[in-house]
Amino acid sequence: EVQLVESGGGLVQPGGSLRLSCAASGFTSDEYHIGWFRQAPGREREVVSCLDRTDGITYYAESVKGRFTISSDHPKNTVYLQMDSLKPEDTAVYYCATSSWMIIGKMCAGNFASWGQGTQVTVSS
Repeated sequence: EVQLVESGGGLVQPGGSLRLSCAASGFTSDEYHIGWFRQAPGREREVVSCLDRTDGITYYAESVKGRFTISSDHPKNTVYLQMDSLKPEDTAVYYCATSSWMIIGKMCAGNFASWGQGTQVTVSS
C-alpha cells in the first residue's frame, strides 16, 4: 500500500521560511513523480510544484516561482518543498501526491493517484 506522509508545516511570519517533507513508502518501483498542492479555505485546490523524477524537470506555479524549490532525496524516498519569502496568501493545507506519469509544460499534468494527509502552513504576523 502506497503511503505519503507530509511534515514540516507550521506558523511562520511573513518573509519567513519552511521546508515541507513528503516521505513515500510502499512503492513497488522507483517510477513515480511528485506534485505538491495546496488548498486554502474557500478556494479550490491548486498545484504548487511538480517534479519529474525521471529527468529532474520541475514546474512551479507563477505565484511561487522564485520563492519555492522542490527537490528529491531518492535513497530516502523523500521529496521536499523549500518555501522562502512566505506571504500570507501562501496560507493553506499543503499536500503531496504521486503520479505514475507526468507532463510538465506550461502546466503540470499527472494522474496523482496517491495523496498524503496534508500539513497546515500558516503565514501570519
